[in-house]
Amino acid sequence: MIDIRRLQVLRAVAQHGTVTAAARALHLTPSAVSQQIRQLARELDVELLRPEGRGIRLTSEAHVLLRHADALSAGWERALADLAAHGRGETGRLSLIGYPTAIATLIAPAAARLRVERPGLELVVGQSDGTPAYEELLGGRADIAVTIPVQGGPSADDPRFERRPLFREPQDLFVPAGHPLAEQAAVELSEAARDPWIESSDECHHRQLVQTACSAAGFTPRTAHRASEWTGVFALIAHGMGVTLGPRLLPLPTDGRVVRVPLKGAVTPVRSVFAVVRKGSAHRPAVAHGLDALCSAAAELTASPEPAV
Repeated sequence: MIDIRRLQVLRAVAQHGTVTAAARALHLTPSAVSQQIRQLARELDVELLRPEGRGIRLTSEAHVLLRHADALSAGWERALADLAAHGRGETGRLSLIGYPTAIATLIAPAAARLRVERPGLELVVGQSDGTPAYEELLGGRADIAVTIPVQGGPSADDPRFERRPLFREPQDLFVPAGHPLAEQAAVELSEAARDPWIESSDECHHRQLVQTACSAAGFTPRTAHRASEWTGVFALIAHGMGVTLGPRLLPLPTDGRVVRVPLKGAVTPVRSVFAVVRKGSAHRPAVAHGLDALCSAAAELTASPEPAV
């Protein structure tokens, strides 16, 4: 009988291209990954990997097997869902992950709701952003990820995942108090074309969003400073070092030194926020409870049209 976990290891090798990269994504050693592939090959009596130069390549038999891997994985998740549905679904472990703002605005309120409504559930919250969040899901280390579309991430029709829309969040312009745009009710993004810009120091969705939005507005932002955490970004803005874009629901510092200015016109960047689960797992009671709690938290969060300050 095939161990479904070994199929996931083979799928990781196919996705990442090398045993070493797959091991890193799965939090395993390269030797453990190689051993799992060898055991799978012995179980099926086929060759799955073949040396090629300094690396490896998947055999045609491996590609045949991978064409069935997604269906087998989804079937296994449905089997787990049926087993969980046999009970009350009120106990067990539920892991929720997301990017920092999602934890503050969505996951924490949803977890608080679940603690009251499903006290038997063991809740685990963690931070993960971009493509690593999807790897956490595939590796079974997370059950639900709150994320946004990212460059290089899975497509909307990826057969390994199910996505549930939570809300669409406008992006606002953040400027220092006293800035010429700070007193405006709304501005065109192009009005900030001559300002110095602050971007994330990581290759993440914030940098992609800023570059894409500014390009659509007809200019290339002059990146003057970089910071990876909003605390640092806000400090730079407060001291007049530049401007940036940020999510509507991100709370600003309470000292009034950073001002949120809504955007108007053709270029009003918006990001879509999703709850993502492994294909077939949404019907597991604990996961279903988690999705419902996230949807309720998102509905409450977006009930007021006014920007958070």
